[in-house]
Amino acid sequence: MSATKNDINQKSGHQSPHGHSRHQKAKAFLILKVLVRREAIHAFMIILGVFSAAFGLKSFLLPNNFIDGGITGISLLTSEVTGIDLPILIVLLNIPFVIMGYAQIGKNFVVKTSMGIIGLALCIAIVNFPILTTDRLLISVFGGFFLGAGIGLAMRGGGVIDGTEVMAIYFSKKTGLTIGDIILIVNIIIFSFAAWLLSFETALYSILTYLSASKTVDFIIEGIEEYTGVTIISAKNEELRIMITEKLGRGVTVYKGTRGYGKTGEKKGEIDILYSVITRLEVARLNTEIEKIDPAAFVIMNRVKDTKGGMIKKRVLH
Repeated sequence: MSATKNDINQKSGHQSPHGHSRHQKAKAFLILKVLVRREAIHAFMIILGVFSAAFGLKSFLLPNNFIDGGITGISLLTSEVTGIDLPILIVLLNIPFVIMGYAQIGKNFVVKTSMGIIGLALCIAIVNFPILTTDRLLISVFGGFFLGAGIGLAMRGGGVIDGTEVMAIYFSKKTGLTIGDIILIVNIIIFSFAAWLLSFETALYSILTYLSASKTVDFIIEGIEEYTGVTIISAKNEELRIMITEKLGRGVTVYKGTRGYGKTGEKKGEIDILYSVITRLEVARLNTEIEKIDPAAFVIMNRVKDTKGGMIKKRVLH
């Protein structure tokens, strides 16, 4: 019996056009599925962020004339002084930063940011939220918490509802200042105007609101478990590798490095460099274990804001 064309293709290692087409379709479907799921999660985060921020504003800050930092703070302060509706100001004052975002980040960011900003404005204008407390300390803390949670969730969704970060990125490139410096300068100006136009006491409570919001944003962005990246350079790298994998149950990446210059002068020769990601709760234990094996080890630690893939979750030790 003569072999068919498909049999010959399979034996020679070639796929038939139909098989190749099915593979491409399956791959395209998988990519589409991943994209749709990702965008759905992002949209949900932005919507949840919008409602959280609107709740913080209408239930806590607005009834008590409190403000926050950033573009939201400028909108609140301007609304308080001029009487212009806050939803209109939130949209108008963020437009320049949406345009900046298109140039610096891209179209997808602009679409999500526009959706978030317009959604926040509509939510403030339409949805009625109850006023929960008149205690100024509770207003500062929880108003900042819900506003910060809204900003953080929107950022997790790939957009923003406050253009401060976009503005800071733009001006850091123009001036040479860091992003943190620019945000700090902007907020100092905002709270100085608040002290002058409203009252010194209101400005102080508003600073507390800003601190609560900024810490909440950090918490939302970085997650419950804050990770630390650890780089270890040691002559006893194999013992340290076994300790991290066996005692701590963490994954390790080994880099091939070359010695350069140390305490005793110039050094030459290859050395393995260990890199691992642990939680901040494990830092003290790791340092203790390193001290037991090699007190002279060179250890570098950096905060890791987010992780994906790899062996991040702790391995179950038997």
